[in-house]
Amino acid sequence: MSSLVHHITVDCKDAYALAQFWSQVTGQPVSDEDQPGDPEALVELPEGPGLLFIQVPEGKTVKNRVHLDLRPDIARDAEVERLLGIGATLVDDQRRPNGRGWVVLADPEGNEFCVEVSAAERAALS
Repeated sequence: MSSLVHHITVDCKDAYALAQFWSQVTGQPVSDEDQPGDPEALVELPEGPGLLFIQVPEGKTVKNRVHLDLRPDIARDAEVERLLGIGATLVDDQRRPNGRGWVVLADPEGNEFCVEVSAAERAALS
């Protein structure tokens, strides 16, 4: 017996707005069933679990215990710039001179996530 991870759920103040941000991050649409003001919103991903955003009354106050690691299909540094341009903020820069490392960003509600090197960059480092 086993269980499949169906959704990764993020508590937030504005479910639809945060889903819109993550829709831009992933290139996947917010569910047609979700509208602004809804208490939950879903971004379904073509592979793996969907991202489910649930409105809660309290705000984020501490560092995430779980976070997403993103592997972009473009160069890491270009993806970091794109994400900063759509509303992410820089939390910590762990890029190494040799091309390795990652960048920690936060979404508009402060949830941290990491941007790793792309598959092509990783292959070039090997």
